[in-house]
Amino acid sequence: MKRLSTALPLIFLLSSSALAAPVTLETDEQKFSYGIGMQVGKNMKQMGVTVDLELFKQAVADMLADRKALLSEEELQTVMQVMHKKSQEKEQQQAIDNLASSRAWLAENAKKDGVKVTDSGLQYRVIKTSEGAKPKEEDNVVVHYRGTLTDGTEFDSSYARNTPATFPVNAVIKGWQEGLPLMTVGSKYEFFIPPELAYAERGAGQKIGPNAVLLFEVELLEIKEAE
Repeated sequence: MKRLSTALPLIFLLSSSALAAPVTLETDEQKFSYGIGMQVGKNMKQMGVTVDLELFKQAVADMLADRKALLSEEELQTVMQVMHKKSQEKEQQQAIDNLASSRAWLAENAKKDGVKVTDSGLQYRVIKTSEGAKPKEEDNVVVHYRGTLTDGTEFDSSYARNTPATFPVNAVIKGWQEGLPLMTVGSKYEFFIPPELAYAERGAGQKIGPNAVLLFEVELLEIKEAE
């Protein structure tokens, strides 16, 4: 779970009315100021808690000017604990809702032509076959891949970077660890990875939520034996 911190005010999501007019950054001080705002904004978005922008700005100004705060330290600690609890409850409910949606999506997907399901629940479809070798758990593989969510949102792609990825088979998520040994060099598969074989309740980054199904198009280009 993400934790609220009193050390840095990086926990809130600005309301849509808080859009600022375009500015030009010329001096290092301006760039530094904007850079701090970028960091704050990213953390605000990740936490997903709404804040009153005017009060947020006032608090920053009060601290910089050494003015008396509107909250005591005890009140600050109390409200942080309350918001932390609310954030946890929201994430837990989202995880429950997402798991139900993922189960339903996988059940329907398993009925589609060409989709096979392993004992673990991994679903895959062969796009292109070949007569090459299959990787082992201790091997390194070179692959091209594209990862999306069930709604089509792309969260990663070696194709977009125009550079294949190289990594050990045993160093990736469980769905890949199971799926890659099914492939032969030169083949291309589609993996439909259930949450428990991916990132489960914790999710990953800003795009992969808790209990998300992950879809991958994977092309196995090469096997490199571990040294």
